[in-house]
Formats: sequence, C-alpha cells, structure tokens
Amino acid sequence: MNPTHLELGPAFVALIRRSEAALERALPPAHPGPGRLQQAMRYAALGSGKRLRPLLTYATGVLLQAPLARLDAPAAAAELIHAYSLIHDDLPAMDDDDLRRGRPTCHVAFGEATAILAGDALQALAFDHLAHDAALDVDADTRLAMLCTLATACGAEGMAGGQALDLDATGGDLDVPALEHLHALKTGALIRACVRMSALAAAADAATLHALDDYAAAFGLAFQIRDDLLDVEGATATLGKTAGKDSRQGKPTFPTLLGVDGARRRLHEVTTQALQALAPFDARADLLRELAQHAAARAR
Repeated sequence: MNPTHLELGPAFVALIRRSEAALERALPPAHPGPGRLQQAMRYAALGSGKRLRPLLTYATGVLLQAPLARLDAPAAAAELIHAYSLIHDDLPAMDDDDLRRGRPTCHVAFGEATAILAGDALQALAFDHLAHDAALDVDADTRLAMLCTLATACGAEGMAGGQALDLDATGGDLDVPALEHLHALKTGALIRACVRMSALAAAADAATLHALDDYAAAFGLAFQIRDDLLDVEGATATLGKTAGKDSRQGKPTFPTLLGVDGARRRLHEVTTQALQALAPFDARADLLRELAQHAAARAR
C-alpha cells in the first residue's frame, strides 16, 4: 500500500484496493500494441495516486446502498479522466512540470508526443469503459445520464474550461469569486461528477442529488484551497510534486488573494458547508464526512 493511502482511516483501505483492481481491469496490457503507448497509459494511471475520486464514488454508493460492483466502472472512469488531465496539465505548454506523484511526469518518462497520446487514449478509454462495463447494471437512460455527466465535467464547461481560465489568469489578477469559479471548473467539475454518477447509479431522488451536489461543490473547493496552501507550506519530497510552483509561475491562488490565514478561514468555511450538506443523512454518510475532513487536513 502506498504511503499516501495511509492518511485515510482503515475503512478506506479496501475501497482503495478495489479502485486499483478496477483500474487494472480497465487498462490495456503493458506490452502489446504500438510503441510505448500502453506503458505510458499504465504509468500515469497506476502511479501512487490518492484515488480520491474513486473513493468519493464508492463512499456515495455506501450512503445510497448501491452495490460496489455497480460503481467500479464510474470509479475507474473518473480516475482515468483524472490521470489524463494530469498528463496534459504537466506538459510544457501547460504547467511545464517534471515531477508528479514523486516520480518523473509522463512526458519526461516517455516523451512529449507519447504523453499527449496517452492522455488522449486514457480519456477515450474512460468513456468506452463506462459505456460497456457489464457490471454497471443500470438501464440505458441511466448509463447515458452518467456518460453525459462525465462528458460535461471534462469539456469547456468543466476541466478544459477551467484549465483555459487558469492559463489566461497566469500573471494577471483575479478576485476571489473568479478564482473560485475557475476551480469549480478545473478541479470541482470532476469531483461533482464522481458523486453524481454514483447517485445516478443508485437511482437517487432529486432532493438527494441536490444535497450531494452541494456537498461535492464545497468539497472540491476545500480540496483546492488546501492544495494552494500546501503549495506554499509543503515540501517537494512530501507533496510528490514541485512545491512553490504556483507562485513562481505567477498563478493567482487563495493564499495570494486572501493571505495564508484568510485561506485557512475560507477552507474551514467550505469544509463546514460540505458537512452541513450531509446533515439530512445518517451514519451511512460517514465515509463522505471523513473524506471532507481529510481534504481539509491532508498533508499532500
């Protein structure tokens, strides 16, 4: 078990293992096929990640009493999308980083062209897997709704749009609402999609979908604020990625706009909002509560 996994309580260990087994099943074998593409895909997806997005998917299913086997496909699909986004985020044309998850980034290890193709292939694989996994025993309308949820989270109204805003903001000025909107797209959209896909798979009613979306939106913002604070306060060896990179690149962050103490106060506020969104639910929501607290307190 990778050390990053030990930050969460023991209830999550089995879910982390389950998510990694689901990723293994979804990914192509390492050797067959052209060049090193499959190796690069596996390198990016199976590295020592937090598996936070699959954990959100499974934890939502625990709350709504959905069979875990039904959630393997959306959990794996979300992590494949996340892996693709990290490959592209690290490219020289984007954030230009050479360290991810404590080892060379995909384009450093495999070359820029192969890394771009690996990201493209991971994104396509995510949708293919979600569309065809037999264990996702839902009707066609529900599967389509899940596919649409993931697609929206990836596109111009989600991650890609947030990344574009992030590039435009580098070296410029943003106010706090604009920064929160940027990260609601770049970071938060996929987090919200994980929770929503799981709720759709469990046939949740409208009120439940609304409460869980409120939770996920606040969770995503808390996760990003903590990420910004770690960029200021953390060390490269601990983080597994380059510390202090945001300030050197002139990116607006919550600590630069609010100060470190102000960012911590905002982190507390949005974490409280996430927990309040779970107030209608009983102890089956405790895994989601623990994840929210972890997002606010994590050390990497």
